[in-house]
Amino acid sequence: MTRTERRTRRTRRTLQVAGAGAAALLALSACSSSDGDASDSSSSKSDSSADKLSGTVTVFAAASLKESFTTLGEQFEKEHPGTKVTFSFGGSDSLAASITGGAPADVFASASPKTMKIVTDAGDASGTPATFVRNELEIATLPGNPDKIASLKDLTKSGLKVVLCDKEVPCGAAAQKALDASKLKLTPVSYEQDVKAALTKVELKEADAAVVYKTDVRAAGDKVEGVEFPESDDAVNDYPIAALKAAQNTEGAKAFIALVQSAEGQQVLTGAGFLKP
Repeated sequence: MTRTERRTRRTRRTLQVAGAGAAALLALSACSSSDGDASDSSSSKSDSSADKLSGTVTVFAAASLKESFTTLGEQFEKEHPGTKVTFSFGGSDSLAASITGGAPADVFASASPKTMKIVTDAGDASGTPATFVRNELEIATLPGNPDKIASLKDLTKSGLKVVLCDKEVPCGAAAQKALDASKLKLTPVSYEQDVKAALTKVELKEADAAVVYKTDVRAAGDKVEGVEFPESDDAVNDYPIAALKAAQNTEGAKAFIALVQSAEGQQVLTGAGFLKP
């Protein structure tokens, strides 16, 4: 073989190797591009999944949750543009009856396991309810505490106008439990359908005192004065929350419950005076 032939053969081999290398590089580039597209697609899907919440989330909640849940509802709407949280606050027993009667709602937050059980026994809850906060009782008096109320026993004084929540309402059941534990008998001037109604009687000076939740006394500010009593330790209420089977906005319900249970949500609730579960 001549020198010229050998040089020609080496040149062909070099070109073949170069061509193979270029082909490999193109293949790697295509794979990388494909992986990138898949990654982008996955990221896009994830982003769209995070942003897919929309529509109205209807929450039925115990009256004592009004201030803190209203704050959390506004926060939820900011975090999820296109959503709206509507609330129905009231006595937990009345709300439970409405739910089992077919009232449309996505979430139920009750002031006691007993009233939540009304909903779960009817098969209207989705999943197992979870306790998200606890609450304890306090005596609300007129500003300055003119009647010098210092204990639960003081509420039995003659001539004192005292208001209690109805015994079927969690705050009323808890108050009765505390009274029974202290062997005290108290005849209130009225039984109210929820804790806010009981507190309003004192705010309007239609009653001298009411047994309500500590959170409600705090929310009322200087309109009332709070008096703690040791018997409240025996009547602390657990607050359960659950999504409902008939929910029209299932994803929204899950997301709202997640916010309530999050560190952020718990900060709002404990700031309002609720106890951690």
